[in-house]
Amino acid sequence: MLITCWSAKGGVGTTVVAASLALSLSDATAGGVLLADLAGDLPAVLGVPEPDGPGLAGWLGAGPGVPADALARLECRVGPGVGLLARGAGGLAADRAEVLAGLLAADPRPVVADCGRLEPDGAAAVVAGGATRSLLVTRPCFLALRRAAQAPIVPSGVVLISESGRALGRRDVEDVVGAPVVAELSADPAVARAVDAGILTARLPRGYARALREAA
Repeated sequence: MLITCWSAKGGVGTTVVAASLALSLSDATAGGVLLADLAGDLPAVLGVPEPDGPGLAGWLGAGPGVPADALARLECRVGPGVGLLARGAGGLAADRAEVLAGLLAADPRPVVADCGRLEPDGAAAVVAGGATRSLLVTRPCFLALRRAAQAPIVPSGVVLISESGRALGRRDVEDVVGAPVVAELSADPAVARAVDAGILTARLPRGYARALREAA
C-alpha cells in the first residue's frame, strides 16, 4: 500500500503529516513502515541526521541499469519500525518515477511518501498519481484551495489543517477539491515544538496519531 502526502502550496505541513502518519502506522503494523522522502525534509522533521550517500534522486537518475536491490540498499532506520528512503542530492528525474511508484506500492509494508508541493509532470506528481491512496494536505486558505483546484492530480482524500478564525471550512474544502476530508488536524503548537526539538517520534500527539491512522 502506497500512501502519498502532497500539497498544492508550500508551508501547509505536508512533511509533518507524512512523518506523523508513518509513526502512527508503525505502532499498529507488525512489519513496520517505510517512508519515502521526495521533498527532502523528513530527516529534519524526524530529528535524525541526513543520511550519507545517494538517495531517491540518485536512484531515479541512474537509469534502468541499476541493480534490482538498489532501492532496498538506500533504506536507513530512523525509529522503531520506521525505515527511510531519503531524497539525496540533485533533482528528481521523472522518466523512472512510474517504476518507483510501482516498487513502493509492491512493498509488503505500508509506504508513506512525502511528495511535497506537486509540480506538473514532475517525479513527485507521477508517484502521487500512482498511489493506492493520495492525500492532499491543505489549510482552509483561499490561496491554497485555489492552487489545489489546479493541481495535476485529484486526491482520494484531504487532510485538513484547521486554523481558528478562518472563513472557509471543511465543506468549502470538499467542494473546491472534489474529494472528502478524511482527517482534520488542528494547527497544534505542541507539534511545532516537537519538530523544532527533533522529538516528534517520541511526542506525537495521540489525536494526530488516531486521526491519521483512520485516514489511511
